[in-house]
Amino acid sequence: MKAVLHGQSQNYAGVSFDVGQKMTPVERSRLRTVAINSGVWSYVKPANLTPTWVHFDKRRGVSSCSGGGFPLLRHGSKGAYVLVLQDALNTLGFRTNGLDGIFGNGTQNAVMAYQRARRLDIDGIVGCATWQSLVTEVVGNGRTPTTID
Repeated sequence: MKAVLHGQSQNYAGVSFDVGQKMTPVERSRLRTVAINSGVWSYVKPANLTPTWVHFDKRRGVSSCSGGGFPLLRHGSKGAYVLVLQDALNTLGFRTNGLDGIFGNGTQNAVMAYQRARRLDIDGIVGCATWQSLVTEVVGNGRTPTTID
């Protein structure tokens, strides 16, 4: 898969590296070019988004947005990204009935309530628009009275 530079920062579903913090801008530019041309990395973050380091990653699964992003999640999904989703929803006051990494009825109901409250398509599927809204809203909230440990 050929690495592609995208015009926006993305959260990712996969493994990433942030390197080159002690390199010169010219060295970082060369490293970005090598990462892109290697064909190993799915995404290389543009220099304007990472001016003092180089970010590249290898994505796993299907991303929710065409340019990358967290994976598409729906009823029956399992794993760490479901935990990320559940944590974000609970922090914003949309109860998922716990943090278990399983996208069951409680998580689906919380997703649909969130989508309804934010005037998103109410389909119970966490795709691009829902992830973008959640991530934008939850970043910086820290611990809240509705956060579950």
